[in-house]
Amino acid sequence: MCNPQLSDRGDKETVENGTLLMPKFDSDGLIAAVVTDVASGEVLMVGYMNEEALKRTIVTGEAWYWSRSRKSFWKKGETSGQVQTVHEILTDCDQDALVLKVSVAGNGATCHVGYRSCFFRKVVTSHNGASGVPVGLVPVETEKVYDPAEVYNKD
Repeated sequence: MCNPQLSDRGDKETVENGTLLMPKFDSDGLIAAVVTDVASGEVLMVGYMNEEALKRTIVTGEAWYWSRSRKSFWKKGETSGQVQTVHEILTDCDQDALVLKVSVAGNGATCHVGYRSCFFRKVVTSHNGASGVPVGLVPVETEKVYDPAEVYNKD
């Protein structure tokens, strides 16, 4: 696998207006990656990449992430078949966040609990900030694309 060269952080002007990728990884060596559907623009998930995951993504054209819980790399869809083909990678002005525009293989789902998008619930704001009232969630997707138990619990 070739090894693309990410540039060291430059001054503010170079980072904000330059032509080199100079990602700002956080104190854990990670950068947030917002993943959207290339066709619809729908937000599918948020993942985290370290330098190696970002390089793997650039080289392979498929999304790789760093699992904060497992402390390891994971290629999205390696187990489920929901591989994310990356069509475009955007960075924000100070290069501390990424947007990946992807198409999803397999059944088209992204969420490990079975929905198309990890953002399958919205925050209920009707309580008007009443003190002591828990903030609720309501589904915006009502049907799962697949049953995760059938994918992740295979013997």
